[in-house]
Amino acid sequence: MPPPQKPEKIIIDFKKGVIQPYTRKKEVRLSELKEYFSNIEEVEKILSKGKDPLIYEYYEYIHSEATGNLNLGLTIIYPGKIGNEYYMTKGHFHEKDAAEFYFCMKGKGMLLMQNKDGEVSVVELEPGSLGYVPPGWGHRTINTGRNRFVFFFAYPSDAGHNYMIVKEKGFIKIVTEKDKAPKVVDNPRYYKT
Repeated sequence: MPPPQKPEKIIIDFKKGVIQPYTRKKEVRLSELKEYFSNIEEVEKILSKGKDPLIYEYYEYIHSEATGNLNLGLTIIYPGKIGNEYYMTKGHFHEKDAAEFYFCMKGKGMLLMQNKDGEVSVVELEPGSLGYVPPGWGHRTINTGRNRFVFFFAYPSDAGHNYMIVKEKGFIKIVTEKDKAPKVVDNPRYYKT
């Protein structure tokens, strides 16, 4: 039997965009997102020049993966684009029907969601706003601004993550820049698979 869990204090550093303590830190570079962007040729062109930009990083606190607990953390998506597609997270579906939320602390971005029936929803996030992801909806976040997009997240510890479905097809929609503004458009790669 696991030892009893104890209450704990967690500090959110708004200036640095980190939480203390954290149990996992991950930096995600372009090479790890190669199959996630719609313009794979542009990704390969950047990587062939010896560049591998940092797209996003996250700090996560996992107290326990047992049912009834919450995982929480902070994600920072850096500003930038691949071609005209904004920097984004990989995105995922939860393995169990579980909700998640994203609370924007700095910058601006979008929370792109899609359910298994192909219905799409987009929530714009700016400091002080919270995007709620209902159970059964895949989701990814996109930095549509010129500065770091920093948000706090929380989800049930036993939710699990399925990244493969997104890696193989992507989402039905992507977020690109057109006329200096974000635009949600069809993902040409989604319909090819």
